Amino acid sequence: MLVACIPQKNLIYLQPEENQKPIAINEVFKKPYRLTIDDVLNINIKTSDPLVSSLFSKQGDTENQGGLSESGLYLNGYKVDNDGNIYIPVLEKINVLNKTIEEARQIIEKKLLAEHLTKDANLFVDLKLAGIRYTINGEIGSPGLNVIYNDKATIMDAIAQSGDIKLEGNRKEVMIYRQFPHGTETATIDLTKMSAMSSPFYYIQPNDFIYVKPLKQKSFGIGTNGFQTFTTLITTFTLILTTILIIAR
Repeated sequence: MLVACIPQKNLIYLQPEENQKPIAINEVFKKPYRLTIDDVLNINIKTSDPLVSSLFSKQGDTENQGGLSESGLYLNGYKVDNDGNIYIPVLEKINVLNKTIEEARQIIEKKLLAEHLTKDANLFVDLKLAGIRYTINGEIGSPGLNVIYNDKATIMDAIAQSGDIKLEGNRKEVMIYRQFPHGTETATIDLTKMSAMSSPFYYIQPNDFIYVKPLKQKSFGIGTNGFQTFTTLITTFTLILTTILIIAR
């Protein structure tokens, strides 16, 4: 029973350790996100002339971009291809790989002013990530692809939006697979400890894959709490005892 039951300390998130000092936020968190392959951008270009503005709109109506659904953002957004480029009407190919959101916005703005518009056009360029897409699987309430519509999100946000980790999920070994231009990196985070907040993987990034491992108790099949374990053991013991009595007769 002691082996099969899941201790309460294995279910509580971000527990402070004894004599632990305040967590210093890692410098990685302060750095702006840099665009990578498969990111989807929502770009809104406006000028004082609505007709000119419509030329740079992928769907022909920049006013409706803010109300697009998730599928609409994906279909009408600008995806970064394998070479780090996005394709904007009139401007055509623009490389944004490893650029911050602000750097990419400035590149588009400068190109417009240099090749197509003047300062009198009252140019306005708005560029945002079309949500932080991530995939989560394993012992989670709602596995699958999900989107957080924010500039920053933590792994705790992703787990909460996906229905929380099940009782049988291993909160001490949550795996994160992250894509970079040079390849994929992996990390393991212990979400039962407050020190998890100092990990550079605590804040998720677009296209992260999160995997929650099962606890050994699940493979045992005995039970996730004391009552379940007790019931299973009593049932097993009764079955064994009955079998022995039948054989003895």
